[in-house]
Amino acid sequence: MSRLLDAKPNINDESFDSSLRPLSLSEYVGQKDLKENLKVFIGAALHRQEPLDHVLLYGPPGLGKTTLAHVIAHEMGTNIRVVTGTTIEKTGDLAAILSELEPGDILFIDEIHRLPRVVEESLYSAMEDFRFDIIINRESTSKSLSINLPPFTLIGATTRAGDLSSPLRARFGIVEKINFYTEDEIKSIVKRTSRVLKTEIDENAASEIAKRSRGTPRIANRLFRRVRDFANYVHKDTISYADAKQALEQLKVDSIGLDDVDIRYLRTLIERFKGGPVGLDTLANAIGEEIMNLEDVYEPYLLQIGFIDRTPRGRVAREKAYKHLKICYQQTLL
Repeated sequence: MSRLLDAKPNINDESFDSSLRPLSLSEYVGQKDLKENLKVFIGAALHRQEPLDHVLLYGPPGLGKTTLAHVIAHEMGTNIRVVTGTTIEKTGDLAAILSELEPGDILFIDEIHRLPRVVEESLYSAMEDFRFDIIINRESTSKSLSINLPPFTLIGATTRAGDLSSPLRARFGIVEKINFYTEDEIKSIVKRTSRVLKTEIDENAASEIAKRSRGTPRIANRLFRRVRDFANYVHKDTISYADAKQALEQLKVDSIGLDDVDIRYLRTLIERFKGGPVGLDTLANAIGEEIMNLEDVYEPYLLQIGFIDRTPRGRVAREKAYKHLKICYQQTLL
């Protein structure tokens, strides 16, 4: 079963992605408006010799939020500390991280929406006043300790911006959405990856991978990696269009980037639930997938290309999904 869209890349994938990361905004492909804004914000902060305002980046997984955080750190000429929201379980964990920061450093918290509420609340004074308050309990007494922090920048990344509390969101001076990439932008990323990995790829092969990458750089790089495996297996060092097409079909990634999970999702929605509406929990149970994985990884692209709708009563398949699966379309009355 194809798992190229897995929401949680493993250690090897993260190491692979790290080796491909651009270092500067000029090397970063796509997100033109976002890059232009960041150039201004970073340039102004450097001119004032101040840390950059706190930054919140949100959007579907695999679009480059972590990469952009590293680019910002490089452009600011400072160090970056990377943690995930799930690893910070109590205020003491956060205090230990914050106490290690140097002036101007960047703290990047991935999946920031998964911070426990008590930890989130302790961030408020750290972000606003560069002060961290912690209560130390000893036997029957408790003591409040205030730690002064060096000026720093917090960059938070999330796939679920709606799960952030209003007070936390309000403390970010820069809030930017990262959108899906165009096919031409993904093609440029594929070609850059081929150069970095010293594997030649022809134009049509790069285009074919780009078409099936769902507008997502992480998926494009993973597909390139697998296509390269198929080519290398038959002792080829250059990827042709025929090589790419054959490999992608073998991987069960169709002409617009849908894999077996997408197809099962759509077929179950259409054939078993008559096109909907049906609740996501029911749909997830029917196809044996995690609700969060469907909602965060698969549905954003299906919504983007107009294959489904999210309605108050549940998920509904649209006409384009029927046509793609070659199933006779019948209008659903909501």
